[in-house]
Amino acid sequence: MPGPDLTQAPLIAPSDLFGSSALPPRAAGIYAWYFDAPPPHVPIADCLQRGPFTLLYIGIAPKQPSSFGAVSRATLRSRLRQHCVGTVEGSTLRLTLGCLLADTLGLRLAALGRSGRLTFGADGEARLSAWMAVHARVSFVITPEPWEIERQLLSATSLPLNLRDNDGHPFRSTLGAIRSAARARARAEWQHSSAAREDAAP
Repeated sequence: MPGPDLTQAPLIAPSDLFGSSALPPRAAGIYAWYFDAPPPHVPIADCLQRGPFTLLYIGIAPKQPSSFGAVSRATLRSRLRQHCVGTVEGSTLRLTLGCLLADTLGLRLAALGRSGRLTFGADGEARLSAWMAVHARVSFVITPEPWEIERQLLSATSLPLNLRDNDGHPFRSTLGAIRSAARARARAEWQHSSAAREDAAP
């Protein structure tokens, strides 16, 4: 399998991250999320298993530089913090998990504020973080061009929670539809409430 260092790197619980300035490192790299209780309906038969944990998602920091030379400042530390304790605005993984676990955790995606930022609300985001603390583990490796390993893994590994560059996965269209429906409902409710506020304004 491509990227053996990543798939054999230690699995770390979210609660064991950020206890020091060295973990996770402020460096470029690729990371992998494993779960011992995959969200409902996610196909895992062909996924990599490590004991009770199943590999469902990989990500990189930073993203590949654009053709215009733009370089992201993201590191493993900043990116994993967004996934562990951030919100859906900064983490596509949290958006995916929240949409799939909406019924299980009582979550509902909403658009808030003037900008219509997406969130599961303070309580919902906290429930999602708590679920991840129990059921998720992450591994990572430092590498200067993580997008090269990411492409290899996406082509050779079943990663049902990845959307970008994962067109061949059979779950991709289902997951995309679930996320799109949740976004559309949240945006429609936000637009309706914004229009109601404008009508009520003196």
